[in-house]
Amino acid sequence: MKDLFGKAILDYQTNNSPEDLITETSISEEDEMSVAYLFRDFNAMPKLEQRALQLAKGKILDIGCGAGSHSLYLQDEMHLDVTAIDISENAIKACILREINNAKVQDIMTLENEKYDTILLLMNGAGMCGKLKNVAAFLMKLKSLLNENGQILLDSSDIIYMFDEDDPEVSGGGKWIASPVQPSASGSSEHSYYGEVVFNITYKGQKEKPFDWMYIDYNTLQNAALANGLNCELVLEGEHYDYLARLYI
Repeated sequence: MKDLFGKAILDYQTNNSPEDLITETSISEEDEMSVAYLFRDFNAMPKLEQRALQLAKGKILDIGCGAGSHSLYLQDEMHLDVTAIDISENAIKACILREINNAKVQDIMTLENEKYDTILLLMNGAGMCGKLKNVAAFLMKLKSLLNENGQILLDSSDIIYMFDEDDPEVSGGGKWIASPVQPSASGSSEHSYYGEVVFNITYKGQKEKPFDWMYIDYNTLQNAALANGLNCELVLEGEHYDYLARLYI
């Protein structure tokens, strides 16, 4: 990985001629994303994120922290103990420059011997597990990191609206829907859960290696949570098929 997402974050933090990121997925065309948005303050955050931060308590783990805006608010405004982690070295460098006290490069699946009261997965953070088949292992890992009475706060979207209702592959109204055959980041072609997409990122003319990402609808998340010993509640619905959920033991 070239870590272009992280490079864009670090460029913005250090005033190194930052440019917009160009994102494209297997089901959507190219779109420009302003890196400045990743540095937004609390007032500029969507209501789902604001509510999640208001619900955060105790010792907190911010997974996929990016530029660290959520961690910074919890640390500086809420005076909470926050650990910010990301697999991007450049993003963590930016977090350290922003004076987040505890920021480190860390893959959540290899994090051991730690316990938290709140685990945050914002900006569709649960999508990092890539495929629906990986959700069980992902949730079990998160569960192992929770203190008693701990909670997982995550937001995501139901992207069924992006598909043609007349398409026989995606019609029927059910939530376990096979999307049209499409390649995965590994290059294989297979029928998949409709929330699975392949992401492409371009920054300053460089292309990142395509990677799998997932948008999980609430019913599917709830079923997966219950199957893995976690309660799941819908906290808040957004204006465009998005939602905030709370998972707890």
